[in-house]
Amino acid sequence: MPYPTGVTERLETAPVLVLDARPDSAVDWLRDVWRHREVLSMLARADFHVRYKRASFGVAWAVAVPVLQATVLTVVFSKLIHASTGTGFGAYVLSGVLAWSYFSQTVGSAATSIVDGSGLTDKVWFPRALLVFVPTFANIIGFFVSVAVLVVALPVLGSDISVRLAWLVPACALLFAFTASLGLVLAALHVYFRDVRFLVQAAMMVWFYVTPIAYPRALLGRLAVAVDFNPLTGIVTMFHMASVPHTEAWHRSVAVSVVVTLVLAVIGIEAQRRHDRLFVDLL
Repeated sequence: MPYPTGVTERLETAPVLVLDARPDSAVDWLRDVWRHREVLSMLARADFHVRYKRASFGVAWAVAVPVLQATVLTVVFSKLIHASTGTGFGAYVLSGVLAWSYFSQTVGSAATSIVDGSGLTDKVWFPRALLVFVPTFANIIGFFVSVAVLVVALPVLGSDISVRLAWLVPACALLFAFTASLGLVLAALHVYFRDVRFLVQAAMMVWFYVTPIAYPRALLGRLAVAVDFNPLTGIVTMFHMASVPHTEAWHRSVAVSVVVTLVLAVIGIEAQRRHDRLFVDLL
């Protein structure tokens, strides 16, 4: 049966999406991710609402859990281990815990996001890397609420509100970039090696203690140099610098965090770009 007049012409000029094993160029891939930003926004909002659905206190839990953890750590490290940094130790610990809470919660979800979201990508096509960014953006709201509470609570925690709070801007930017970049790498690996889920869980338990979140680097003595090569050290240090007067060296740890983030971003983008269309055979 012939098409009505004009339909044939529209079909011939309509854009056609061709999917094969050949990866897009880096520019085309990034452009495609940007074109689907509304999909990312929709998925992030849905993830945020589902997380706190029917919770009586809603997003307040994003603040309550880190505050409780910071309180316990403050008591343990200041009273039992005597690792206090002096004035504002509560602010010191809370700022580090907030950064860690966002990182650990987001990476755990991002690492398995492509496999967990396979049912959606089977029905609607979009770059699967967007699934990695969903928890990154969905958790930002609760994180910013927690940071606002930290700023307001600084005088109560023994610190003060000063110009050093400007450190929160690069600290947050680097935290988000590092988390998303690591998520891209882990999510790609998890498609091929399902053990990644359990390796991440084990790594988080160790990573928390080798990061100076609730104790000063000086407590480690000569091992403090090794801790500087932990990419989270520089990020957490910037949060500490924003919360309390900071005298410890920070240049090397922050430089390591920036370099590792850039390397992970390149590896993650390339892994997603080259393997995105191959993932479907393994999901």
